[in-house]
Amino acid sequence: MALGPIEPAALDFILKVERQYASLITAGGPDSSLKSERVPQVSLLRPGTQNKDTGAGPDREPGLGGNLLYVGELDAAGRALLVAGNIAGTASLAASADLPAQKLAIRDGAADFLVTSLSEALRILKNQIRKRETVAVCISSAPEMVEQEMLERGVLPDLLRPGYEISGHSPFVSQGARQLPPMAVEKNSILLIWRVAAAPALWLPKLDAIAIDCLQPDAWSARRWLRLAPRYLGRMAQGVRLLLCDREFKANFIERARAQVECGEIGVQVEIQVSGRGTGEDYWLSPLGNAKGLG
Repeated sequence: MALGPIEPAALDFILKVERQYASLITAGGPDSSLKSERVPQVSLLRPGTQNKDTGAGPDREPGLGGNLLYVGELDAAGRALLVAGNIAGTASLAASADLPAQKLAIRDGAADFLVTSLSEALRILKNQIRKRETVAVCISSAPEMVEQEMLERGVLPDLLRPGYEISGHSPFVSQGARQLPPMAVEKNSILLIWRVAAAPALWLPKLDAIAIDCLQPDAWSARRWLRLAPRYLGRMAQGVRLLLCDREFKANFIERARAQVECGEIGVQVEIQVSGRGTGEDYWLSPLGNAKGLG
């Protein structure tokens, strides 16, 4: 029996977060040119490129701890970027005078703190940036007011919204802040979505573990996405997992998932949706051993 359709708004939001996350990793990952010796006037907001977890063990991967991401307004794109920053490991700052947007960000866990001034925000951000830990702070003021005060106080973000959302003539850009690149899906990428028929809190982590095990050793950004996206996406992603991958990963994941379902390690029906350029398939894996793929 097929599961109900995924809520389009939820799927759209997850996809936006994934693309923003990919942009952040491209702009600020270990191999990017973000590594810099510049020191902003607020010295404790010094940019960094490695999360404190880096190298801590085999289950750890790099992140963007130590980087300050300025999100700006908490519109739909801003909220997606705030969540992506959480997954990537940044310290993030948003600003909005929109009370419903503020409440939504706090309720969904996209923002950790709602404060009334830049001074309050900086006290939190400085501490987390120093420790290279993730945090998201929202100031309950219009972005224009917050940005003006940031400029006056010498608070320079490391990362900003993509260029099509913030002018390249922004004072932050002219002082060295990096705008995120727009991220298009590669033409050969496959979108893989997996769900379960019941008890997602029990069974989805088992499928996530299979997915992580199918990744190449150097695929740290995908590993981080699979590990942290469920936590930060919150209710918008309840019961849904999503990954852009290649054909080799897709085949390996489906094969391993089928094996665990058929041997009883996963005791629930699993749906795997596959979509790419001109292709679409649904795979149903049953604990009874009846698995079928529908093109």
